[in-house]
Amino acid sequence: MNTAVRASAFTEPVRPKGLLIRFVTTGGSYVDVTGHGEHAENNRWNCLGCGDSSARPEQGYLFRIRPDANNHATACRAIPLT
Repeated sequence: MNTAVRASAFTEPVRPKGLLIRFVTTGGSYVDVTGHGEHAENNRWNCLGCGDSSARPEQGYLFRIRPDANNHATACRAIPLT
């Protein structure tokens, strides 16, 4: 079984203001990390496939949420509905 992430067959959505990182999910959707950057505490991630997001945006330092966003992108199989 091949589990490699392939280039998405879907159109990439518009990049939101403050986009810091965009991960492609296993299902071909995207997880966006947005905010004011590395030293800001208001960064958050949001999955455009399943709608899940950061559990604690008040603790949104980039070094804390980057691994969570990446792990979610690896596990999420939701496809974009638009």
